[in-house]
Amino acid sequence: METGEAQNTPVRFIPVTTGEETSRLSSVAFFLLCTIPCLSAVLFGGVDNGTWILISAISLIVFLIWLAEEWNADAFLINTSAPQLSIIGLILIGIIQVMPLGSDVSAGVLAVPVAKTLSLEPYATRLFLAELVLYLVFFAACLVFINNERRLKKAVWLVVIFGALMAFFGILQRIANTDGIYGLRATPQAIPFGPFVNQHHFAAIMEMTGGGAIALLVGRSTGRDKRLLLGIAVSLMGVALVLTSSRGGMIGAAAVVTFILVLKVFSRKKSGRAVEASADRSDPKAKIIMAVSAAALILVVVGTVILVGGGDSLLRGVGIGGVQSDISNGRAHFWPVALKIFLAHPILGAGLDAFGTAYTKYDTWNGTFRVEQAHNEYLQTLADAGVVGFFCITSYIYFLFRKGLAVIAETSEGFRRNAAIGALAGCFGVLVHSFFDFPLRTPSNAFFFLLLSVVATVALKPDERSHGQRHHK
Repeated sequence: METGEAQNTPVRFIPVTTGEETSRLSSVAFFLLCTIPCLSAVLFGGVDNGTWILISAISLIVFLIWLAEEWNADAFLINTSAPQLSIIGLILIGIIQVMPLGSDVSAGVLAVPVAKTLSLEPYATRLFLAELVLYLVFFAACLVFINNERRLKKAVWLVVIFGALMAFFGILQRIANTDGIYGLRATPQAIPFGPFVNQHHFAAIMEMTGGGAIALLVGRSTGRDKRLLLGIAVSLMGVALVLTSSRGGMIGAAAVVTFILVLKVFSRKKSGRAVEASADRSDPKAKIIMAVSAAALILVVVGTVILVGGGDSLLRGVGIGGVQSDISNGRAHFWPVALKIFLAHPILGAGLDAFGTAYTKYDTWNGTFRVEQAHNEYLQTLADAGVVGFFCITSYIYFLFRKGLAVIAETSEGFRRNAAIGALAGCFGVLVHSFFDFPLRTPSNAFFFLLLSVVATVALKPDERSHGQRHHK
């Protein structure tokens, strides 16, 4: 079996000798973990409070199973992957921001002094903290329960198939031109696509799921029967992405493709370079077929978009269409405001998810739009969490790519390597997209991003029946 010696190896591996009941519990936990991102995406991207209640309940069940597994094994099931520390760091920042560090002396008209916090919007920061805790539980649990190649394959194929189904549904919805999402939920202040309230965030999920599909499609180890299905999946995702008219999404998709091509060319193992180069030279027909297939795929995507009536979407997506009046065109105004907020709160920021409140002090527009996001995840992190929070985000990115590239470099050609390339490419694409939007503020996208982070970096046990990564109590 192909395994990469990732740098997130736990303190100690202990062979699993527990009974069948533990195995069933572990399988249930794995199933629920795979359900969370898909269910949140189907339920409007997870932006509603009702969806969060359901996701919280599922996460609680996973956590209880996790504790039961530890009890049965008399060991800690834990993975010491460094990116978890970045999420913990953001949680600590949020806790500090909502602490009552003093009283507001200007509130003299009240009988009781108003508690003063670093966050300008403590309620929003508390809600964001709750989200971060769920993300941490999900991420840590995935690192524990996706611990062998069999489960890794299931997770990767789930991402690819779900992305294709989402793309197909989004295209059908566009053709039918239904009012609202599922014909039920109206979105008067946003442009929906598929089950997502924001079409740009639907484009982000196409980038992430498409990365895995493309990497498997061009991988040498993929069978011909699966290549046809993967080609159909990539075509659907490409058409859906273009129909969203998201320029940030198209830039992110281009980053995904470029990332995969670069890794395919330059990240081959040293021991296998001569063999692979010889194989490439000896099979020029394969190169021609690949080039023709890529050109045909592009023609299918563009032609389908035009046929569906997405000519305007295609033009706007490449930046030459007419200017729309939606709020996303105000980045030249939002970004300088975000910098002003950061300069006013440089260390710990104005509060996690408090940008909408902090923005009003520096807004020079007429107030027609209520701006909740900076439409640049990195600038908003600086505004919300200061340099400390920005360090947490950049450290996560650093650990993710350092470990992901190590897995790719140390793993031979096969499913594990292709899955890591696709997952890392999907993460790279959405991180590029985040320069122009806030796709990871949509919960379902955040869950998929964390799942891909696990696929790209997790160390796999040689025993497929193992259930956890343990280190002695």
